[in-house]
Amino acid sequence: MDATFLSLSNTLIFIAFLMLLVSLIPLSISIKSKSKSHKFEKIAIWMIIIAFVLELAYFILRWMATGHAPVSNMYEFIAMFSIMLIGGYLITYHYFRTKVFGLFAIPVSLLLLAYGSLFSTDVQPLIPALQSSWLAIHVITVTLSYGILSMSAVAGLIYLLKAIPADENSWRARWLEAIMFGILTVVMYMVTTVVMQNIVGYNDEFYYTDQQGQQVIAEYHLPSLVNYNDAIPVTHLGDNEYEPADHFHLGIDLPPVIKAHTLNTVLWSIIIGLVTYGIVRLIIRKRLFALTKPLTKKADLALMDEIGYRSVIIGFPLFALGGIFFAAIWAQIAWSRFWGWDPKETWAFITFMFYTIFLHLRLNRGYEGEKSAWLAVGGFILILFNLIAINLIVAGLHSYA
Repeated sequence: MDATFLSLSNTLIFIAFLMLLVSLIPLSISIKSKSKSHKFEKIAIWMIIIAFVLELAYFILRWMATGHAPVSNMYEFIAMFSIMLIGGYLITYHYFRTKVFGLFAIPVSLLLLAYGSLFSTDVQPLIPALQSSWLAIHVITVTLSYGILSMSAVAGLIYLLKAIPADENSWRARWLEAIMFGILTVVMYMVTTVVMQNIVGYNDEFYYTDQQGQQVIAEYHLPSLVNYNDAIPVTHLGDNEYEPADHFHLGIDLPPVIKAHTLNTVLWSIIIGLVTYGIVRLIIRKRLFALTKPLTKKADLALMDEIGYRSVIIGFPLFALGGIFFAAIWAQIAWSRFWGWDPKETWAFITFMFYTIFLHLRLNRGYEGEKSAWLAVGGFILILFNLIAINLIVAGLHSYA
């Protein structure tokens, strides 16, 4: 029965992914068409609602199959983040009825689901630190806050894309282009991982000593640019037997506090992203954000500013509750201390302070419009950095997440 629930939950979230992807078609038509705008808008929204219900069904069935809240590993956490983002979009649409918002919010959710699928979907027994009811309380609250704060970033990005001319020679145009390059790099990270791991089948193994002093194997699906100190290249013979091998390594060695094998993939993604960006720029002969700028033609800047502000007003207290208060309680139970400046704890504090400053500048210094939009996008970058870099590259007590 558990295997059936697990299989069904995976099928449901895949169908939800496809429905969200297809919903972009009627949503786009509803924005461009005048005569049938309402009809296609209704189709798109119902598709998104059904997809959201399917995602919730995935969550419930996976919980039933595993016996605990499905938020204990990278795949489950990112899937939950994506689900909450769609929930945040539906709430935003209910109150503000802005169609253009979906053309940016839904692709972000799809990218998150695609990124999450790169990690193992297998169910593993919970480690002792995760065997607590605080797992569901803490993580669900945090992902809910992420979903709502993401709406602020989407509104901010739409604002910037409409407000900043594509041919303007300014720092704000360059920074916006840098954001588009960052999005391209994330896409290339996913494409590179899928191609090299599942299609090419590239796999170099290195034997090294981790941060806890244990002898472990690191798998490289791209040629090694960075590696662990004193890592030994090996080949898997079978069972638990290995023999020395001759794998490529550029020669840059790092201490085990840095997860060199995942950093290696990130570095390759940046390199491939730069090459891809250069090729695209040569073909289109203009900035990358100029391609998405037409989508914001009908966006109301004042409305985007209002959505961005209201999203932070709601999302920030939720993040403070789940990411700081609930996390500290759980840390006391699991590790006998409320706070320890673990990398993920530190970044949660940085994110908390960023949004505190955001609201201070907004309420007391008049940071509205474009300034507020930049802050909203910056906050989402902090969230993504915590999700990607801190989780994958820096070793710590939260490495299991």
